[in-house]
Amino acid sequence: MSEPVKFHFDVAGDNFTSAGEASVQVKKLLRQLNMDPETIRRVSIAMYEGEINMVIHAKGGTADVILYPDRIRIVLADVGPGIADVDLAMQEGYSTAKDNVRALGFGAGMGLPNMKRYTDSMQIESEVGKGTTVTMEVYLPGANPA
Repeated sequence: MSEPVKFHFDVAGDNFTSAGEASVQVKKLLRQLNMDPETIRRVSIAMYEGEINMVIHAKGGTADVILYPDRIRIVLADVGPGIADVDLAMQEGYSTAKDNVRALGFGAGMGLPNMKRYTDSMQIESEVGKGTTVTMEVYLPGANPA
C-alpha cells in the first residue's frame, strides 16, 4: 500500500438506527485488508463514538478514513453547533445531550474521551455556530511515528 487508500462516508443526522454504519463498514474493510485486530478495534471504537456524536449533536456529517502505510487517519466533520468549551467537553461524564437522547442510552459524556483513549493522536477544531472537525490517527503496529 504505497498510495493512501481513502474511504468517504456520509453520516445521517438524528437517525440512531443507522448510527455506526460507517464504522461497521470500515471494520469490514480493515478485516479484508488483514489489518491487525487491535488496530481494527481501536479504529472502530473511535469512529463509532464520533459518529454517535455527529448524530446526537450535529445532525450528521462526513467521515473520511485514509489508510497510510504506517497509520490510519479518521476525519469527522460536521456543520453542527460547534463545541463551546473543548476542554470541558473532553471531561468524562460531561454531556450536553438532551433527555430524549439519554433515554435511548446515548449521551453519557464518554464519546470524546473514548475517541482520545483509543487513538494515538486527536485534534479538535470547532467554532460555535459553524461546526466541528475531529482528526484522529491510529498508528499501525511497527510504525515509528515522527
